[in-house]
Amino acid sequence: MIIETMTMIEFEEGLTRTRTVFVPFGSVEEHGSHLPLSTDTIQAYEVGKKAALQIPLFVAPPIHYGSCRSTSCHPGTISITTATLKSLMKDIVRSLYAQGMRNFIILTGHAGGSHRMALQDAGEELLPEIPDIRIAVVTEYELASREGKGIIETEGDAHAGEIETSRILHTHPHLVKGAGEREFPSFPMGILVRNKRKYWPNGVWGDPTKATAEKGKRLEELVAKKIVELVAALEQFQE
Repeated sequence: MIIETMTMIEFEEGLTRTRTVFVPFGSVEEHGSHLPLSTDTIQAYEVGKKAALQIPLFVAPPIHYGSCRSTSCHPGTISITTATLKSLMKDIVRSLYAQGMRNFIILTGHAGGSHRMALQDAGEELLPEIPDIRIAVVTEYELASREGKGIIETEGDAHAGEIETSRILHTHPHLVKGAGEREFPSFPMGILVRNKRKYWPNGVWGDPTKATAEKGKRLEELVAKKIVELVAALEQFQE
C-alpha cells in the first residue's frame, strides 16, 4: 500500500489489514559520475514497494534528505544536520502513530555513520515516549552487502560501486550515465579533514564496472525478502 497514491478511504481500509509502515529515508548525494543524486532514495523506496507486493504493508513517501558528511564537498550533495534528521523522523513517526500505525520499519538507503546514528537515536527516544510502538532501524547497504555475498565480486564495495550501480541498472537504467570507474578512497587515519574531495576525488567506493542489472535484480529480491522477514519479527516482538 503506497501511501502517496492512496485516498483517505483506502488508507482507512488498509488499517484493517495492517498497522505496520515502512518509512524509507534517502539522501541527495553524489554517487560518482554515473549514478543519480537520488540513488539512496531510489533503492530504499523500491525495496519497500517490492516488499509491499508480498505482504500487507504501508509504504510511506520517501524522505529525500539526509546527513552527508563525507560527500559534503562533492557537487550536488545537499545535507541536513543530524538534529534536523532526528526531529524529522520523530515527527513523521508521531504523525503516523496518530493515524493508527504501531509498527515502524525505518530503512535508510544512505548508510553514513552520523545519519544512521541519528535515526537510531530518534528511535530510542521514541520508545519511552510512546510505550505501545515497535521500531526497527536498518540500512539498505547493511542488508544488500550481507545478503549479496555470493553475488558481489568487489570486496569492500560501499558507495556508487558494484552494489548500487547494479541496483540502479535494474530499476532505473535510464538514469545510469556510463560505467563509472573503480575507486577506493584513502582518508588520513583519525584526522578530520575539511576538503574531503581531495581524498575522494571521484565519489566512488568500490568497482561499478562489475555491475549488472541482473545482479541488481537479485540483490533487490534478497533485500525485499529480509524486509518481509523483519516485518514478521517486529509484529511478533514482545519484550
